[in-house]
Amino acid sequence: MRKLTFGIACVIIGVMLMAYTGYDMLASDKIASVGSIGISKEKSHLIQWSPVVGLVLFVGGIMVFVHAKRNLNKKLT
Repeated sequence: MRKLTFGIACVIIGVMLMAYTGYDMLASDKIASVGSIGISKEKSHLIQWSPVVGLVLFVGGIMVFVHAKRNLNKKLT
């Protein structure tokens, strides 16, 4: 039963990774501060991954799901 859940989770995460290939993260760097006044600079960091990662996770999840389903059917029969 745990393998079925793991396979389904891998398929869902794989589809999400193929649909969204990255995200933008904002970071705030403190440049200077004098007393209670401070100067900071926001910098954008783009984090990306290849859609191939999602495809591999998707196919792997399907394989785990099918294998677990076959084993579950053999045990019930």
